[in-house]
Amino acid sequence: MMDNLRLLLYVAFGFVLLLLWQSWVTMHAPPPSPSPPTSPSEEPAVQQPQDLPGAGVTEAKPRPAEVTQDHARQKESRYVVVETDLIRARIDTRGGDIHAIELLTMPVDLGKPEEPQQLFYADGNGRYIMQSGLLHDRLPGAADDLSDRAPSHHAEYGSERFDYRLSDDEDQLQVALLWRGEGVDVEKLYVFERGSYLIEIRHLVRNRNDDNWTGRQYAQLRRDDNQPEQSYFIYTFTGAAYYDGTYNKQSFEDIADEPLRKTVRGGWVAMSEHYFLGALLPAEDDESDFYSKAVSGELRTEFIIGLRSQPLTVAPSTEAEFTMHLYAGPKLQKSLEVIAEGLELTTDYGIFTFISKPLFWGLEKIHSVLGNWGWSIIVLTFLIKLVFYKLSEAGYRSMARMRKFQPRLMALRERYKDDRERLNREMMDLYRKEKINPLGGCFPILVQIPVFIALYWVLLESVELRQAPFILWVRDLSEQDPYFVLPLLMGVTMLIQNRLNPTPPDPLQAKIMTFLPFIFTFFFIFFPSGLVLYWLANNVLSIAQQWFILRRIEQAR
Repeated sequence: MMDNLRLLLYVAFGFVLLLLWQSWVTMHAPPPSPSPPTSPSEEPAVQQPQDLPGAGVTEAKPRPAEVTQDHARQKESRYVVVETDLIRARIDTRGGDIHAIELLTMPVDLGKPEEPQQLFYADGNGRYIMQSGLLHDRLPGAADDLSDRAPSHHAEYGSERFDYRLSDDEDQLQVALLWRGEGVDVEKLYVFERGSYLIEIRHLVRNRNDDNWTGRQYAQLRRDDNQPEQSYFIYTFTGAAYYDGTYNKQSFEDIADEPLRKTVRGGWVAMSEHYFLGALLPAEDDESDFYSKAVSGELRTEFIIGLRSQPLTVAPSTEAEFTMHLYAGPKLQKSLEVIAEGLELTTDYGIFTFISKPLFWGLEKIHSVLGNWGWSIIVLTFLIKLVFYKLSEAGYRSMARMRKFQPRLMALRERYKDDRERLNREMMDLYRKEKINPLGGCFPILVQIPVFIALYWVLLESVELRQAPFILWVRDLSEQDPYFVLPLLMGVTMLIQNRLNPTPPDPLQAKIMTFLPFIFTFFFIFFPSGLVLYWLANNVLSIAQQWFILRRIEQAR
């Protein structure tokens, strides 16, 4: 049993090392090249920029806004700044795109409380923005391209104001951008709400022509592969995602190799990173064309995921409106699951999501009572230990029985060290005679492994633990312990556990088990404090549980 248990530990440790290596390779891989140009048969008749969606439609040429305003002021101040209680946004009048979003209540670092976390940005280091606009459907047999009848994200908008701030007596801000084309007026409206990271995007089309206007709304998230700084030992997904009834991820390499082309009813598209999310959400019953692509950017390859609505026809002298929403903020699971189906899955717990979600629910309930995420982790670990107590007891009983016959097993190994087949036969005879199940201690561990992995991902992915303090020197459970106290304590508990367990009969295995606590301590130095706290609490409780059960077994003899 002990040999099998050690083998399981070696395999698990090797698997962890493989994951770390794959994560390192992924983080340091060269950026993918842009997708090759689409073949002429897939392109519309009129040439359009590579960053516009879809075929069969034409884009609007950049055109100055024709609104009554001070154009000198617009040239001087190209950006419209919007500030609510949660975010500060910067909207470019060219395209009406959102070029920056700062999360005002979430500092980038506890040591820099005045510096808010930047979600969208367009600066010298890279670009991550939201673009949106309208595309006019080309009429069959039309003599001209009708390119100035819809403003894409290359169009110039006008704004009567360049600074919006949510006052204490307001719950909503509406930011209007205006564009005038050939017989068509478009008002692009952003609606910001108090206490919300959800932004409504509207395009109101007024048709002044004598014929119908037919077009589509699109929106897309565009970013380069300049990923947020991460630990070399902890890798989390940064890339695109979409929901079409199931949750799907697209890495930047996937976008370059196999661009997304799909028509979906409802759903959403997103750019996801550790703790934060940008997502575009059409109306629940709307049918949209989802797409992704890699394009050449100013500094490096940029990646786009977006959606395009189905066509809408506006009769002469009438108006119609396109609507969708942008979520730009932290991955707060309670909020996300209310906003759209499947959006909370961007807090990616992996294959054990069905276990991780109830674990997070329990952790959150404990936190609502204790008010401290660190103590909540310890209490949750204790409750998990209680749930698996009977299984653990069975495992420790099997271990205690194996410990009793350890001298006889060592003697057999020494006697038949040159005859492996005879050794195995003699050991099986001993197990059968003494009614020992060599796998008795392995099964309880195997059953608990999925729970431990699920809790690992809960502690790694949940933004609720970001910048959450524990005690004294541990001010942020999502960052590594600055003084390495928790990793060192965790290493000590692993050494104690080794002393409580029988010494492996194989000298090589014994040496490996001796060095494992030191290896794990080294790796855990770079892990977030919340994860180390969980392992430390789990080890301490395991030691107490093992000592208590073994003591009861010995007293019962």
